[in-house]
Amino acid sequence: MTHWFHRNPLKATAPVQFNYYGVATTPASSKICNDLRLSRTRLLELFTDLSCNPEMMKNATDLYFSLLQGFILSLDDSSQECKLRYIQNFKWTDTLQGHVPCAQQDAVFELVSMGFNVALWYTKYASRLAGKEDITEDEAKDVHRSLKIAAGIFKHLKECHIPKLITPVEKGRDLEARLIDSYIIQCQAEAQEVTIARAIELKHNPGLIAALAYETANFYQKADQTLSSLDPTYAGKWRKYLNLKSCFYMAYAYCYHGQTLLASDKCGEAIRSLQESEKFFAKAEALCKEYGETKGPGTTAKPSGHLFFRKLGTLIKNTLEKCQRENGFMLNQNQMKK
Repeated sequence: MTHWFHRNPLKATAPVQFNYYGVATTPASSKICNDLRLSRTRLLELFTDLSCNPEMMKNATDLYFSLLQGFILSLDDSSQECKLRYIQNFKWTDTLQGHVPCAQQDAVFELVSMGFNVALWYTKYASRLAGKEDITEDEAKDVHRSLKIAAGIFKHLKECHIPKLITPVEKGRDLEARLIDSYIIQCQAEAQEVTIARAIELKHNPGLIAALAYETANFYQKADQTLSSLDPTYAGKWRKYLNLKSCFYMAYAYCYHGQTLLASDKCGEAIRSLQESEKFFAKAEALCKEYGETKGPGTTAKPSGHLFFRKLGTLIKNTLEKCQRENGFMLNQNQMKK
């Protein structure tokens, strides 16, 4: 299968037993702790289970987080902190700095870290579906839906839970605003890719496709710029991917804009637009190679081998040739009139 999307690795975590012999003194409280341990283990297993679907993930997530809330929310719904919030130590790695774990004795840290992994799972699920050459309409909708869910989770964590952490987030770590924002923007861009592919399939107006492609290219550029101040050792490979996707969709934008100009008999402008498209496509091809050779965390996408990528190269070539023929025909007509 040819991977279309770059994906950073999941966060790793240390096992948690939830054994509180001096605290959980009743059968009911012992059962809650046991359920916490089992539901956490089950959720972690699903992250790497290729047979897992969104319904299974939602059920497992709802179960674990509903139990974990007992360590965060006060029983009387007051503004006071739950006394159990700091009873357990949790240890997690980062998606980019995977070999450097971070530990906090805070249930909110567990909530945001596990939630981060859930969002990553939805992006990986979307990637598996999008990597198919013959993706169906329903699968395309699932890709779009999964990416929207992932973006929503990242946004919710950033706005509602990460600010509640007692220990400040270290620079360059997953929970820092720059990384969260990049994940959100990337999800938005990839969801819009599905819209573009559908618009092309349904032969929508070239002007609409050009506008969508231009906006998508800007999404990728913005995500890349958000990561610009991070250590390239960790973020370099990810940035190469974002950059090549930006160039790829700029090539799409200029190609379809050229079609719009051609339909208005503006052959000269159409040719210039297609020539710009050629430049961006060539740059995207070069970046594909650079991306593949760049070391860094995450699975290596292979967009240049995907049918959607290859089709654009052919489309640019054919459209440019058509523009040049039309332009030559119009020049001949003008000469005959003279």
